Amino acid sequence: MRKEITIKKPAELAVIKEGGQLLGKILADLGAMAKPGVTTKELEEYAEKRIKTVGGRPSFKGYGAPKATPFLTVLCLSINEEIVHAPALPSRFLKSGDVVGIDIGMEYPESGGFYNDTAITVGVGKVSPEARRLIKVTERALALGIKVIKPGRFISDISRAVERYGRQHGVGIVRDLVGHGVGYAVHEDPPIPNYFDERLTPVEIKEGMVLAIEPMFTLGDWRVILGPDGWTIKSADNSLAAHFEHTVIVTKNGAEIVTRL
Repeated sequence: MRKEITIKKPAELAVIKEGGQLLGKILADLGAMAKPGVTTKELEEYAEKRIKTVGGRPSFKGYGAPKATPFLTVLCLSINEEIVHAPALPSRFLKSGDVVGIDIGMEYPESGGFYNDTAITVGVGKVSPEARRLIKVTERALALGIKVIKPGRFISDISRAVERYGRQHGVGIVRDLVGHGVGYAVHEDPPIPNYFDERLTPVEIKEGMVLAIEPMFTLGDWRVILGPDGWTIKSADNSLAAHFEHTVIVTKNGAEIVTRL
């Protein structure tokens, strides 16, 4: 993670907006493709082709190198109890009833560009009422977190809004994973927890910041475990998980969502 809080210039924000719109369309198409019988390999190949077509570069593929084992796929495709960071390969079939988180990042333009990050969770085929509720609550928490963003407020206000809504609906609020700054790098400061963490130094929200807000909820406990692949993060109690994310630009009046169609 880039260890500084950056303010982007107007010309840079314009490029971030353009890339965000392109990435949002790709993610929406991937969500529509997530049907029973479709494989994660098919989604992966589609995403890589589309990113290349629009003139971008996948920002997750190769992430972590050279200091760690690099992430090997364009997409994070997290199924059921997997919260985030599950590689798209080896390929798996999607089944009716699955809950699938699709997380995608892109550098745009391809070389020396700016980063966007966005995610959705979709139900595959016929899913349980509890799964539908979890998806709906997590998506609404994202909207509420974004709604409080305004210059002069604090990152902790986002955290409080997400936590408050999650607690109202009795879901597990994942604590070990956070939202973040984005733009010059895939991950930048500040960290944006989905709960109020009194240990963190207050960070004022300022115009020109670019933030990735990403609630992660479960139907059970908030605790997580790392899978044997060294990347996939799962709920410790194997409860269903959901994850939504948007990249937003802080404007003088609030937040502009750049990864929404």
